[in-house]
Amino acid sequence: MWIHKGKVVESLEDVPNDAIGFVYEIRNKEDNTKYIGKKTLKSKRTLPPLKGTKRKRKVIKESNWKTYYSSNDEIKDLVKQGKSDIFEREILEYAYSNIQLTYLETKYQFIREVLEKDDYLNVNILGKFYKGNL
Repeated sequence: MWIHKGKVVESLEDVPNDAIGFVYEIRNKEDNTKYIGKKTLKSKRTLPPLKGTKRKRKVIKESNWKTYYSSNDEIKDLVKQGKSDIFEREILEYAYSNIQLTYLETKYQFIREVLEKDDYLNVNILGKFYKGNL
């Protein structure tokens, strides 16, 4: 379950109409470790053309955001072990373009000093700034 400003977000109806994704913080309630990331609400796939046509098809569908926990391996392993209930998932802010989504994720990661604090599981920002290189 996702929470945004104290309200439960369970479906796209609970999300602003023009939002394309959100920046989130996931927190492990047992050891208080955290992770900041981003997630898109919809995904676009290109399919081969139908028989007799030349154009590739583009399909937009809802992403797996409802069941998504993180790209972090430690968090994914705990979820696979059935321990998803130890996590709190909070939507920090909605984004309305892909550029804004990446900017907001980076902004929150730098403001909360995810590479400098031991309670954050983030190991890099944008694949350019790494925890061990500071």
